[in-house]
Amino acid sequence: MCGIVGYIGRNRAGSIMLDGLKRLEYRGYDSSGMVVSDGKGFEQIKSTGRVVNLEEALEEPQLGGNLGISHTRWATHGDVTEANAHPHTSSDGKISMVHNGVIENHANMKKFLAEKGYTFRSETDSEALCNLIAYHYNKEPKDGEKNPFLEAVRKSLRHVNGTYGIAVICSDFPKELIGARKGSPLIIGIGNGENLLASDVNAITHCTQNVVYLDDNEVVHLKNDDFSITTVSSKSVEAVIHKVDWDTSEAELGEFDNFMQKEIFEQPNSLKNGMRGRFSDDDSTAVFGGLNLNAQELRQIDRILFIACGTAWHACLVAEHLIERFARIPVEVEYASEFRYRDAPLDKNTLVIAISQSGETIDTLGALREAKRKGYRTLAINNSVGSAIARESDGGIYQHAGPEIGVASTKAFTSQIMISALLALYLGRLRDLSYGDGVEIVKALRTVPEQVEELLKQNDKIASIARKYAKYEDCLFLGRQLMFPIALEGALKLKEISYIHAEGYPAAEMKHGPIALISEDCPSVFLAASGEIFSKSLANMQEVKARKGKVICIATKGCDIPDGLVDDLILVPECHEIVKPILMSIPIQLLSYHVALERGCDVDKPRNLAKSVTVE
Repeated sequence: MCGIVGYIGRNRAGSIMLDGLKRLEYRGYDSSGMVVSDGKGFEQIKSTGRVVNLEEALEEPQLGGNLGISHTRWATHGDVTEANAHPHTSSDGKISMVHNGVIENHANMKKFLAEKGYTFRSETDSEALCNLIAYHYNKEPKDGEKNPFLEAVRKSLRHVNGTYGIAVICSDFPKELIGARKGSPLIIGIGNGENLLASDVNAITHCTQNVVYLDDNEVVHLKNDDFSITTVSSKSVEAVIHKVDWDTSEAELGEFDNFMQKEIFEQPNSLKNGMRGRFSDDDSTAVFGGLNLNAQELRQIDRILFIACGTAWHACLVAEHLIERFARIPVEVEYASEFRYRDAPLDKNTLVIAISQSGETIDTLGALREAKRKGYRTLAINNSVGSAIARESDGGIYQHAGPEIGVASTKAFTSQIMISALLALYLGRLRDLSYGDGVEIVKALRTVPEQVEELLKQNDKIASIARKYAKYEDCLFLGRQLMFPIALEGALKLKEISYIHAEGYPAAEMKHGPIALISEDCPSVFLAASGEIFSKSLANMQEVKARKGKVICIATKGCDIPDGLVDDLILVPECHEIVKPILMSIPIQLLSYHVALERGCDVDKPRNLAKSVTVE
């Protein structure tokens, strides 16, 4: 959570950082602020609420100066107030800092620093670290060979328990900017006569596409035309510069009303990009370039464990069904947040796969590290090449979905399902899946972008259905087998962006408790794909109708649905079972989107949420 932008160079720091904060606002929008240095001191401004409030509060002179740090906050410690907004400046006025993460031992820091005469204006854990840096800076000799500002930051970080991504400036060093990370992402942007720091590449691609991804326990020392990286313990680190490979216009809103709408309608392209170059010459299997496991090693895998959080966890549930069905490998799915803290017994031939759109999800990263610590082979499916999860896994699959700005995931989710289907095909063909079955699956996967394009043409119809149900405060999503994870995702989407209480259940479990919720005021969304258990779904719908519940049915074309059984029907193309989860996801995204709009909600920035969860 939280977004950081820092700048040092020849241009006006304030305007560049403001632009970056707007691009990072999905990481937190409780408050924002910035500090700019013109060589004579700090000029600071903060505001609660959205970044637009900060922009309105800024006056032209405050955009001057060539050095600055800025922040958009998702509140952890302390209420949403100007005092708790970042940046924080030490009580002696020497140090200013922005922080993403949690300082777990901040209470002891505050007690120690209060005894030394330092005072605190906020309730945050971050201010404790800021004052600690000032304390060590004031103790450092100013006439030695070492940079006292840099040494003060390093010494302070050695005392930190917890996570941090920080950007720091010092009033005595108006031409230097320092950043560091541990558990929270921080990226260096390398420009021409200017350098930047940010929590996400989205914030700096308007200035440069050359970036360096910091690893944990690394500290970067930036000047406008130079930078160096060391560890907290002062060891030198050789920087590896990456080039951002997506079109920066992908992070712009363009002709769309909001990013969620844009990203829903980008799915034909994101799915196509995820498949590009990943089919064999004979169109019978998938191919991957970065698994770093050969066919023989993969055939020795006896079990796969998926770890993820939120929407990515739902994608893992789909992967479980697909891999067990087509590759015949036992699969388990764990919440990453639970796995990292329990002693789960794993077979030596277990492959651990982490799924994370950002590649920085703190719980998933922690679970991945725990699996690696125990010696298990690890893979990652993610949408950010230079992310911590991508770098730390043994191999991986890049989604190629393009930047996803909307907090509620849409195109990243269907991309994750697509990658899971490709992986199921690949592993299946290594085992018992026949050539003919492989060809049939590849054909089905290739048609998905076109089928999604057709589904999106139902946007107006689904919007009219959404208007009928936007008034309700409860909703059930029900599905069987492969449709159960999509029911969970549908419920999550609706509650995330419209604040309607929604639950996802296996339809067969309805009689084991959830049926008590059925009433005229609690509609049910059924995901009823064709197949051997379609008749069971019809029976569940009849049970709802018998209790005066309203039924929205999302079904595949050709299904025989009795007259009067459903109140509203949305049809998706008949298709191979491996792609049904992708196609069934599109209507639930559109339905949730239009319900939220009807209720006047901000679909891109739902309350209390942030795009990337980088704190526990």
